[in-house]
Order: sequence, then C-alpha cells, then structure tokens
Amino acid sequence: MTLIAILFGTLVAGIGSVWLAALLSFGLLARYTSHMLSLAAGALLATAFMHLLPEAFESQAGAQELFATLLMGLVFFFLLDKAELYHHAHEHHDPHGGVQDPLRIKPSPLPLADSHAPHHHHGPGRSGSWAVLTGDSVHAFGDGILIASAFVADMRLGVITALAVLAHEIPHHMGDLVVLRATSSNQRAALVKVSLAGAVTALGGLIGYVLVDMLHAWLPYFLVVASSSFVYVALADLIPQLQKRLSAQETVAQIAWLGVGIALVALVSGLAHSG
Repeated sequence: MTLIAILFGTLVAGIGSVWLAALLSFGLLARYTSHMLSLAAGALLATAFMHLLPEAFESQAGAQELFATLLMGLVFFFLLDKAELYHHAHEHHDPHGGVQDPLRIKPSPLPLADSHAPHHHHGPGRSGSWAVLTGDSVHAFGDGILIASAFVADMRLGVITALAVLAHEIPHHMGDLVVLRATSSNQRAALVKVSLAGAVTALGGLIGYVLVDMLHAWLPYFLVVASSSFVYVALADLIPQLQKRLSAQETVAQIAWLGVGIALVALVSGLAHSG
C-alpha cells in the first residue's frame, strides 16, 4: 500500500506540476511571451537560492563538501552546454561539404516575439536545454526520495509532501518550459521532454522506498547539483538575453517579471513549509 501511494504521489507531483505549468505558460500567460524569459530567470534563480540550497545546507552535510559539489556542478553544466553547442554546430555543413567552424556559428537568440508570430531558425538551436533537462532529472530524483521518505514515516506526511512538491515545482517548470520552447518551435516536444524529466520523480520514489536510509544521506548533494544547473542556465543562457538596451518602460517591465518569477517561488515555497 505504501509503495502504491509513493508511486501515485510522485507521478502527480512530478508530471502534474509540469502540466499545470504548461497550462499557465502556453495558455493563460501565452500573450506575455516576451516577458516569460524574465520570469523564467527569476524562477530558476529563486528555486536554487531560496529552496534547494537552503534545504541542502540545513542537512548534516558539510558546507565545504556542498560548495565543492556546487562548483563541480557549474563546471559540469558548462561543459554539457559546450558539448551541445558543438553538436549543433557540426550538424550544419558548409556548401563545400565541410563542417563549419563551431566557434564561428552563433546560436540563434531566444524568441522574444509574440507566440503567434512565425519563428525562423537560421542556425543551431539555443543551448541550455540539456542542462535544464539534466538538472530537472536530478532534482526530480531527489524529490522522489523526499516523498518516499515522508510516506514511509507517515501516510499523511507523504500526501502533504507530495502536494508541497507539486506546488513549488509549478513556477520552476514554467521557467523550464520557456527555455525548452526557445530551443524549438515545437511546443509539444518541450512539454514531453520536461514531463519525462518530471517522471524521474517516480524512479526516485521507487528507489527511495527500497534504499530510503542509504539515499537520504545523499539528498543534499542531489539538491546542490540540481541547483547548479538552474543557476548556470539562468546566468549563462537567460540573463545575457535580457542584457539589451531597452526603453525605460520595457526595462521596468523586465525587472517586474523577474520579480514575479522570484515572488512565485518564494510564495509557494513559504506556503509549502508552513503547511
């Protein structure tokens, strides 16, 4: 019975949060596509600095080990991003049959136009998608362990934990979908990829149920690795896209949506912890 509850709770939290985020990003907030980039950056940074890292450092793990993990995570996602960029570059051959120099190929910028406008791709897709998906998978695995631990301790606590994970993942997944949507014009593909990453929550729950005591000690490191991916994507891929000369009104709107992303994560994380 406990295992069934864990699998149901992890699937609802892992995939349900993605679909609710898609409903907001692609539905209710679709008209604000030009501002979703700012919201995504705010949500990813807030998820890392206001939720994942504090939770990791509240554990028994040493601060030096956690900071070292954060540093290695940032370097890893930089290398992953670089590999993705080279992969895209080698997919584009020059007219003479050779491969263009990847250092001379600039990734296409994230689309800031309205979602109904046609998108034209003249170069390799924007990097960052694999970093987001990898970080999502690690984060989801950690969430699964957390939910499994709660269900093993008490059924009611497990339900509350699963709902808390569902709530605080919604604004974070809104940011993920914006990043994935920017690398491809296929909205459904972005939803499927993030949903598959969210489904790793169930894998974490299953393994956590079997090895709950052993894996619980590693949970802080999962949280730090996941946070490093979100920090890297926000600072290396999203923020540079926002560093443009804009009018005063556009700048205020950009900062406001960045604040909305941060506030959403802070709000739902606060409600989750108070619950």
